[in-house]
Amino acid sequence: MTTTTPSNEPTMLDRSAAEATRWRTAVSAFEYYPNKHLDEPGYTIDEDVTWCIAPLAGLPDTELDQLRATVRTLITTPTADRQAFIRHLATLTADDPTTDGP
Repeated sequence: MTTTTPSNEPTMLDRSAAEATRWRTAVSAFEYYPNKHLDEPGYTIDEDVTWCIAPLAGLPDTELDQLRATVRTLITTPTADRQAFIRHLATLTADDPTTDGP
């Protein structure tokens, strides 16, 4: 799936943005536990999700909303399959090996 802008131009991310998102999601998932908000007053899962997707700021809102939901699941569900998320981030980069490229 290629994300497009309103003018139907593909939205491409710098590879480092996709890697940062993947890394941040992994760190957040590793550090998350269900009662974290009790040990850290004021903590919400939303702050982790926002931090994770911050490198993707250039994507359309609909794409960001979908990724936000995916990241939330990946953080809170230890058994969630992360491979589809990793592949999806790769498709958003200009050097994605699954596309024909420019």
